[in-house]
Amino acid sequence: MTDLLPFLPGFIAAYAILFVAASSPGPAVAMLLGIAMGQGRSAALTASAGIATGSVVINVSTLLGVGLLLSQAAWAMTLLRVLGACYLLYLAWTSFRKAATPPKVVAANVPLRSPWAHFIAGFLLQVTNPKAIVFWLAIASVGATTGGGIGIAALFVLGAFLISFFCHGAWAIFLSSRPIRAAYQSARRWVDATLGAFFVFAAFKLTVSRI
Repeated sequence: MTDLLPFLPGFIAAYAILFVAASSPGPAVAMLLGIAMGQGRSAALTASAGIATGSVVINVSTLLGVGLLLSQAAWAMTLLRVLGACYLLYLAWTSFRKAATPPKVVAANVPLRSPWAHFIAGFLLQVTNPKAIVFWLAIASVGATTGGGIGIAALFVLGAFLISFFCHGAWAIFLSSRPIRAAYQSARRWVDATLGAFFVFAAFKLTVSRI
């Protein structure tokens, strides 16, 4: 526990961004909603596990790539933090735009599949999403595991998997209910505005804080 304490601020910052971003509706939410409405919550939760596993693959690949880059160039972290802040500002802009004109939550048309096929579909959706890759680069710019060993990195990846699965699983469960879906749609403007404000704050903190 003592060895983890110096990394807790970075973990909290990275996990906060991950939690908010994973909670934001997107293609994964549309797919999960379609699965939940057509084949039940169990199938949607299986797909959520696939999405979270895909996040782990991108997360580990990003950590390895960023670690290699930092070992070769001292200025790389500064550049990475600038790019990460820019992407967070982009997320803020898209959230504010959705708040101005809230889109409807529409379920994707998902064919009948086996549980394993749903897992693979969720996994492929995540690892082939360019925005997910850029997002994980933004998370890496926080430097949550910088200076830590493999144990710190493994703990970070485990936490990221649990957050991703929790957020997407929550979407699968709650939005499969018509009343909850309607309530969310009515509050969408305020939800997106809050998300936008958070991403602006996160970009600011990433820019001015020291790692």
